[in-house]
Amino acid sequence: MTEFDLTIRNGLIVDGSGAEPYRGDIGIREGLIAAIGDDLPAAAQDIDASGLIVTPGFVDLHTHYDGQVTWEERLTPSCYHGVTTAVIGNCGVGFAPCLPERRDLLIRLMEGVEDIPYPVLAEGLPWTWTSFTDYLDVIASRRYDMDVAAYVPHAALRVHVMGERGAAREAATAEDLAEMAHLLGEALDAGALGIATSRTFFHRSSDGQAIPTYGAADAEMLALARVLREKGKGLFQIVEDVHLPDRSIAALAEIAREAQRPLTFSMGCSNSGPYAWPGLLEQLSAANAGGAVVKAQLMPRAIGMLLGFELTLNPFYTTATYKQLSALPLAERLARLRDPEVRAAILAEPVDPDPALVLGRMVRQFDTMFVLGERPDYEQPPERSIAGMAASRGISPEALAYDLMTRGGSGGKLYLAMANFADGRLDAVGAMLDHPDVVLGLGDGGAHVGTICDASYSTFALTHWVRDRPQGRKPLADIVRRMTSATASIAGFDDRGLLRPGLRADINLIDLDALALREPELRYDLPGGGRRLIQRADGYRATIVRGEVVSRDGEPSGARPGRLIRA
Repeated sequence: MTEFDLTIRNGLIVDGSGAEPYRGDIGIREGLIAAIGDDLPAAAQDIDASGLIVTPGFVDLHTHYDGQVTWEERLTPSCYHGVTTAVIGNCGVGFAPCLPERRDLLIRLMEGVEDIPYPVLAEGLPWTWTSFTDYLDVIASRRYDMDVAAYVPHAALRVHVMGERGAAREAATAEDLAEMAHLLGEALDAGALGIATSRTFFHRSSDGQAIPTYGAADAEMLALARVLREKGKGLFQIVEDVHLPDRSIAALAEIAREAQRPLTFSMGCSNSGPYAWPGLLEQLSAANAGGAVVKAQLMPRAIGMLLGFELTLNPFYTTATYKQLSALPLAERLARLRDPEVRAAILAEPVDPDPALVLGRMVRQFDTMFVLGERPDYEQPPERSIAGMAASRGISPEALAYDLMTRGGSGGKLYLAMANFADGRLDAVGAMLDHPDVVLGLGDGGAHVGTICDASYSTFALTHWVRDRPQGRKPLADIVRRMTSATASIAGFDDRGLLRPGLRADINLIDLDALALREPELRYDLPGGGRRLIQRADGYRATIVRGEVVSRDGEPSGARPGRLIRA
């Protein structure tokens, strides 16, 4: 018999703690790291990691695989980017608890907030649950290529207890709060990771209505926070418009103090000043110095979206003529769009003036709109923007964007950097990345399937911030820490996130020199033939979950050791 089931030899170990990398071997037995050292004994399986970095598997705190976990075993696209633990239920949207008569409401909420089409969810969800405990049992009965943990989604909880009053954002009564607290307590006992919610203006149902938790009173938040304190476990996740003058991180710190548990929120910056992010970093430091545990999640590149005639949005989707063509099959639509008369009509038409159509105006921000290319470049100079290229050619940016998106058999795609791109650069992101209470995340894996593919953020962080950026590069050990032990610690996962004997053997073997993002592609492989954007990567030589190799060189091995984590 051999001492180990698997040995990883000669790799550069980046252990997740932030300490300097070192060379060594890792011996794995029964899904755990059994030993780390030099010249470990032979194993049943050996992997030569010479020339590779060896990291803990990435712990992604912000995904939306709430539907996907009920019909799919591979959590695509996160599985292409070294993620070995995914947390679902973010932003307060999900599918449990849910009475049968409320299913349609939750589907339309997820469709609007997270851009997962109604037909995909209506056909894909089995709805073999009512309570959140039942939903966890469904996940626990299945096998995946990574581990999964789940928040209780506040919007679903609110609608379950309050019905139409909850959906209409009426104030919760004392009885409502008591019932929500009771159900949250039951869910925590069953293994829920915590409670997730949203009070941002941008989260809306597909019918345009604000998310049921938008404007939820502080009293409601504090009532939920007290359940975490009483149970002595759980994490509070929130999306809050902290950048607005009447909001602050201090209010989030109050929730964290009431819960006596960690709180994590989404952070970013606008593309133009005056900038709120320096003040928010000061508030974040003050909150943690005052005894609260508040951690910001940051997307390491611009918060953006992909635009195209095959995708959910494009710069012309609110014009009168395009609306008339939007339901046509893609090939027929592109043929019509290439007609010079149709092109002239659309370019002459204004966008829909409805002020509620925020995205309808944002998709015309040509100064921060780019062609990504086959090897995507997410930080391009202004002269390579659609506006910059159009000016150099003496045409309007609308005309250039239109022509680029009508190229080829399925039309071209453009990338819009909506936020985190202050003054046309990622310098502000780099400054935020240096803060001790900031971790990497917000990839939204499983969501926004027709507009973004940010689940690749981990690969981007390693290529752009560690290896490629001309100025302001970050230490490899620190970037790895912010995606492994730092995120695992927030969630209370004390069995992973570090390469240490006795901890989980969730491991990535990465060729950092060869690591590269591929161009986003569309697949029509969701239930009902639904589409989704997928972005793959080169350079992940192996990803290991619970001691089993789940992928080699980006291709699945067939192993499914991932399970539900009951917190």
